[in-house]
Amino acid sequence: MLVELDRSAREPLSLQLERALRDGVRSGSLRPGTPLPSTRALANELGISRGLVVAAYAQLGAEGYLRLGRNAPPVVASGVGAAAETRALDTAPEWSHNLRPDLPDYGAFPRSEWLKSYRAALRSAPDRELAYGDVRGSAELREALVAYLGRVRGVVGEPEHTFVCSGFAQAVSLIGAVLVRSGRKRIAVEDPAHAAIREIVARSGLEPVAIPVDAEGIDVDALVAAAPDAVLVTPAHQFPTGVVLAPRRRAQLLAWAEETNAFVIEDDFDSEFRYDRPPVGSLQGLMPERVLYCGTASKTLAPTLRLGWIVAPGELVWPLVEQVLYTVISPPRLEQRAFTDFLLRGELDRHLRRMRLRYRRRRDVLVRELERQLPELEVRGLAAGLYVEAVLPEGMEEARVLMEARARGVALSGMAEHCARAMREPALLLGYAVAPEPSLRRAVTVLAEAVRAAP
Repeated sequence: MLVELDRSAREPLSLQLERALRDGVRSGSLRPGTPLPSTRALANELGISRGLVVAAYAQLGAEGYLRLGRNAPPVVASGVGAAAETRALDTAPEWSHNLRPDLPDYGAFPRSEWLKSYRAALRSAPDRELAYGDVRGSAELREALVAYLGRVRGVVGEPEHTFVCSGFAQAVSLIGAVLVRSGRKRIAVEDPAHAAIREIVARSGLEPVAIPVDAEGIDVDALVAAAPDAVLVTPAHQFPTGVVLAPRRRAQLLAWAEETNAFVIEDDFDSEFRYDRPPVGSLQGLMPERVLYCGTASKTLAPTLRLGWIVAPGELVWPLVEQVLYTVISPPRLEQRAFTDFLLRGELDRHLRRMRLRYRRRRDVLVRELERQLPELEVRGLAAGLYVEAVLPEGMEEARVLMEARARGVALSGMAEHCARAMREPALLLGYAVAPEPSLRRAVTVLAEAVRAAP
């Protein structure tokens, strides 16, 4: 048996033998079912005492690598052996021109102000704040959030009904699991909608039902006909069409929810960025006991913060408490204390004012460059959010343009990538938040080359 022992090494011979046999099983050179030499035979072969071999076999038997039996040779146990081949995860590519429609300017994150808030949070945190704490999150942050959301979005809620979570994705996952446990099975999702949303919903256990979106928002008549148990909507600024849910449909949607005892999940992901007029108020403020309000700091500050929140109806508070308790136990708290300080010092308001001006300038630059270099594209969408929709001319293939643009280092998205069943005009979704004005001009030049190259 091929085992090498180094008698000059400081490691004991028994440990060397254990390691050699263990590595042989792990690497696959000793396959399951392979009989090993008897303790006496292996000791004679290696020139060591039989007691060392007995000890090594016993340890590997205890670990499950060997199957030991009386008056029988040791055998390599089944179910052990070579580990699966390591699979490297694909890393995000480094794009030369970043026009992703779903990213804010994370480079503008107010590091010094956040650091000041984080230091203050760490200094002032009592010892009890380093324990698990309330599963809903920091009481101080929940109070600050309720006051802020009531002031800027018309949200009606109480700190006791508010949950802090790790971004919108976790919020939807928590809500979906609670709805499933209550016996609800189907949830309506706008079509088109961000491609990740349908997958997040489906993984929560709910069946997503695609409901078309038109110029007035989600088609409530189609929603009523589908008869789901809940609906996920983006009424203030729909992604990716950019439309606002019309007043008539807002009323229809809430009436349907009240009549059918259904829940509305309101995704208010970028309502802070409206450049020509104030945004419409939240749906939740009109019917707090039927609407779950979800917000996030991912679009206002940076996705890496993983800070989101839910303002829930009273009947769902305890089910959500249990869902958090038995999945994540408690959300991270030091970041919450920092965000509380950041919010109460007015830093979020100041940051948003700066970013509205910046994004408006960048949007104007992008639109002008598209008109100058790609006049055949029709720019649509409100003066809001982080992107524009650029409709391709008739006969041009969206997939081919995306391929040509990405091959040239342009990060962007296409309308069809976010459609479940909806049939919409081929269009590009072009973000202007990440790139400065000169970079936007260069990106449109490269995009124009890609469009010309596509048949």
